[in-house]
Amino acid sequence: MYTEKVMDHFTNPRNVGEIENADGAGQVGNPSCGDIMKITLKVEDNIIKDIKFKTFGCGAAVATSSMVTEMALGKTIDEALQITNKAVAEALEGLPPAKMHCSNLAADALKAAIEDYQKKQNA
Repeated sequence: MYTEKVMDHFTNPRNVGEIENADGAGQVGNPSCGDIMKITLKVEDNIIKDIKFKTFGCGAAVATSSMVTEMALGKTIDEALQITNKAVAEALEGLPPAKMHCSNLAADALKAAIEDYQKKQNA
């Protein structure tokens, strides 16, 4: 059902936790399945220098959260905004159709954290 890569990110998730005094934070949820993802990030010179996630959800939700943080770390804000749910699923070498919404949540949580960062910069 799940690829080796999904199982690896589920059993050994990367970047778990929450950044204190984060430059940006975004939380999204899916009421139909109960998954909730929160991403916090630190940005220096327009580059994501640190990123962490907290996820309440199934194995696919944890794996997609882990993968999206790996994909965004070290990227510029503009590059990170280009990360799509499809790219997250592809990086995990596929998700079962019933779990594709998890990759949407991961990409949406990343975008929400970046939008929060951008709002704080323009305040």
